[in-house]
Amino acid sequence: MHIETLTVNPFSQNTYLLIQNNNALLVDAGFASASELNRMIDVLREHKAELKAIIITHAHIDHIMGLQRTIDRFDVPVYISHEDLYLWENSYAQGKFFDVDLKRFDFIPEPLPSDAPFEVAGFKMIVLFTPGHSPDHVSLYFENEGVLIAGDVLFHGSIGRTDLYKGNFDILAKSIREKLYLLPDSTEVYSGHGPKTLIGHEKKFNEFVKAADSEE
Repeated sequence: MHIETLTVNPFSQNTYLLIQNNNALLVDAGFASASELNRMIDVLREHKAELKAIIITHAHIDHIMGLQRTIDRFDVPVYISHEDLYLWENSYAQGKFFDVDLKRFDFIPEPLPSDAPFEVAGFKMIVLFTPGHSPDHVSLYFENEGVLIAGDVLFHGSIGRTDLYKGNFDILAKSIREKLYLLPDSTEVYSGHGPKTLIGHEKKFNEFVKAADSEE
């Protein structure tokens, strides 16, 4: 599986394009301009791949601000957790808060499972429900590839902020310890912002959330 990292929009958000067998899966759609969307299209052309679906890890504005632009160009299904749709349903208000022109969506994406296998367009993953940064957050674990797309839960040496709507440090720490830190140490972590890291590295060195077996 090829993973293309597209760092986009004023928030320097990582949008990921996954490609295998000429099929492509987009994780989050942060494109703030047509030129940023065109970067993804160029990658699709380079790999002779066709976009098949979009998964949203969570509905904070930096992860969805390019979604309408994308689905206007590509007629593909969109998936999101239905555990808490408040952020999705109030995306317009988020735009106003951050002074970003974001129109209301006129549809509800297809639901993702929680803590269960999921497959779309040949991409097999386990959808881990990982709230704390946001109430709807999921992380995507591709077991065969040893890859985790962690959204804004876990970063290289850091964690997602917890001062936004329904953010909660204790819940976030629980998501990390009980879901992410149980993955193999060799798992590559692709985060919503910043460089990739490894589960084993974060268990040892992340100062915000330590692994349970490393606490005194």
